Parts: sequence; structure tokens; C-alpha cells
Amino acid sequence: MEFTLNGNKGYTKVESFDDETTEQLSGHYHKILGVLGEDPSREGLEKTPLRVAKAMQFLTQGYHMDPEEIIKSAMFREDYQQMVVVKDIELYSMCEHHMLPFFGKAHVAYIPRHHITGLSKLARVVEAFARRLQVQERLTTQIKDCIQNTLNPLGVAVVIEAQHMCMQMRGVQKQHSVTTTSDFTGAFQKNLATREEFMKIISSKLH
Repeated sequence: MEFTLNGNKGYTKVESFDDETTEQLSGHYHKILGVLGEDPSREGLEKTPLRVAKAMQFLTQGYHMDPEEIIKSAMFREDYQQMVVVKDIELYSMCEHHMLPFFGKAHVAYIPRHHITGLSKLARVVEAFARRLQVQERLTTQIKDCIQNTLNPLGVAVVIEAQHMCMQMRGVQKQHSVTTTSDFTGAFQKNLATREEFMKIISSKLH
């Protein structure tokens, strides 16, 4: 089923949900509300199972994305061999252990060998892997491997800084903790100066 979010002339955003999946998820969430002691038929909750069914499809849409094809859709031959950095890429994901959100920033860099890709494609690769049930460590490595395998650059660097609601809302309840993960290939892994240059760039603030 498709829903138009903007009826004006020009650009229109359309959200599409699979009807069968929506129906199945809605039924499960209706039962969950009852198990939790709620009345799923009361006014405030009457449409909640449907809303959650759609929300979960949106939050896990990455399962239906091909990150390598995202890069290949804007891949160009270029002799540029200096560092390309896209930092502060917002990411929102779901911890696979408790199905609670974690969110933060991804910093991605690569050094082209023969090919470059559109800058927005790096952000889309982050999105494709983040919109799944994840752990931060795997997410970091998947982004790195995808860029390395598709572009075959001289090196790839990925750093993710994130806050985890499973630590803040439950369990240890440490509201200000931030988890940082990193992974490197090629020049970033072998050359300390290259890695330090990347870390300096992502730490700097624009004035």
C-alpha cells in the first residue's frame, strides 16, 4: 500500500508498505498489547498495532536495500588519489538484543584507486546497513567491507559514535555513555599518519 505525504505539485514523497506484512505484524502487536495488560480496543490504542507495523517496516527497510548497488549506481572513473571523507552522517538503528534504538554519527573515508562514488551514496550505504537489527560492531565492519569490495580503493576508514537506549532506558541506565567503534583497511590500517589525518579531520569543527 502506498501513502502520499505531500499533495502539492512538484516533488512528492511516497511511503510503500507490504499489505500482507502489515496485517501480520498488526495482529502480533495487537496480541502483545493484551499480554502486557492493556486494552488494545480502547481509543488511544485502537490503531497502535497498525502504526507500529508500519514503523517497524520503515525502521528495518535496509533488509530490502543492496548497498553495493547503491555505490555502483554512481560510480565514476577518476584519477584522484587523496582522502575523501564524509563525516557526521546521522544514523538510527535497532539493537538486535533488545530491539531498542541506538543512534549517533558515522564518519566514513576512502582513498580512491581508480574509481569514486557520489558522496550521498556513502550516506546511503550507512542507512542501508543501519536500518536493520544490528550491533554497532557489525555495522561498522559491514560499511567498511561494502566500500572496499565495491570501489576497491587504496583504503577505507569507518568510525561510529553512538548512544544505546538499551543502556540508557534499562539495565545499567547510564544516560551519557557513548560507544565508539572503528575499522580500517589498506592505507588507513598500515599507515599511522594516514589514520591520524582521518581522525584529526573527523574531530575538527567547522567555524
